[in-house]
Amino acid sequence: MKHFLLIAFCASTLTAVTPAVADAAQIKRACLASDRAAATRQRCRCIQSVADQVLTRRDQKTVAKWFTDPNQAQEIKMSKSARDDALWERYQAFGQVAQASCS
Repeated sequence: MKHFLLIAFCASTLTAVTPAVADAAQIKRACLASDRAAATRQRCRCIQSVADQVLTRRDQKTVAKWFTDPNQAQEIKMSKSARDDALWERYQAFGQVAQASCS
């Protein structure tokens, strides 16, 4: 019985962790895939580190899309919703910290 409970616990823990691991480093991957000359491995890793500190996983997923479609960022910036305004404020804070830390 103890072994069964341990296996069940481990299985549920792995299931809960797997999606988070799959979502990790979205900003870094988007940075490396961009056509920007300054997108070095070291800089993209630094930017991801800042993103992990400043942005939620959900924010990171959204912001990573902006690397390939900057128009989405403009739409968030111009939006009138409180939710989009809050995301834009977090994104600006992220940008300031990333610029200071990763330049």
